[in-house]
Amino acid sequence: MTRLQPKRRQVLKAGAAATLAAIMPSVMAKGDWPDKFIKMVVAFPAGGPTDTAARIVAQRLSERLGQQVIIENKPGASGSIGTASFIKSAPDGYNLSMFGMPALLAPLMYNNSAYDVKKDFLSVATVYVLPMAIVINPGVVPGVESLPDLIRFAKNSKTPLNYTSSGTGSFGHLAMEQLKDLGGFDMLHVPYRGSAPAVADLLGGQVGIMFADVVAALPHIRAGKLKAIALSSPNAKVLLPGVKTVSEQGFSGFDFDSWGGLIAPLNTPRAIVDRIANETRDILSKDKELQQKLVTAGAIASFQDGKTMQARLNKDYDRWSAIVKAKGISAT
Repeated sequence: MTRLQPKRRQVLKAGAAATLAAIMPSVMAKGDWPDKFIKMVVAFPAGGPTDTAARIVAQRLSERLGQQVIIENKPGASGSIGTASFIKSAPDGYNLSMFGMPALLAPLMYNNSAYDVKKDFLSVATVYVLPMAIVINPGVVPGVESLPDLIRFAKNSKTPLNYTSSGTGSFGHLAMEQLKDLGGFDMLHVPYRGSAPAVADLLGGQVGIMFADVVAALPHIRAGKLKAIALSSPNAKVLLPGVKTVSEQGFSGFDFDSWGGLIAPLNTPRAIVDRIANETRDILSKDKELQQKLVTAGAIASFQDGKTMQARLNKDYDRWSAIVKAKGISAT
């Protein structure tokens, strides 16, 4: 066998190195995230606020990441079915979920241990807040123009007033139960399965009061058929300017919104989580068209990073679970 001369050997080594250097970018490019579609689970029915916000954001993320973000609805049991399934997904950066607040307390409401919101997934970024309002049918509770008016009406009523919400354990239900304790008045909760049927019976006069998602009630408020008398937080003033918050009407510190944000399975690479969070931040803060689409859907763009989102989840869980336990509220 002929031995290569040193100079020729060097030339061959240099050529091999050049060839490897030439092919490495394409190999690296194929391995870069994302190199296929990303699935975003929504644990609620299509057409609801969480689903709508997810689809709006997914479209923009698809454009920025260069890969399609596909929505997959897995509704049931206030979001607990889809969420329990999602947390078992591969932590490879190709699985996300838009977490909505009904799923926060669902394990408590359904008396199961499907997941723990404090430790069973990664918070990526908040996406939106969903303002709420106390809404009345003026024909059922005449003369009520404010929250103090409603409380006086309830206290003077010979029979307990009925109020409704989108369901047992919904944030409208829990918020009104807390407000009843703070204000020293009573009303009977009549739960519905979703905002649409609750608003329908509010319009029909079967019930007179609802702590409602603003998006569900807004068209009827604008048409003059319903009246908003108090807002859950200042965020709602974007949609209902001129209406005072609960806090501004004698209940200082009473401030909350339903909200939603992106989560990922535990052990998803930090670099990917950070990339998604950064893209989401830019979308929500700079994309005026997207902001308007969310407002049209009744939501308000609101970014917080993963650490802040998790702290918010923990605080909300502690707040609302205390009410659930104290009142013995259950969906079963």
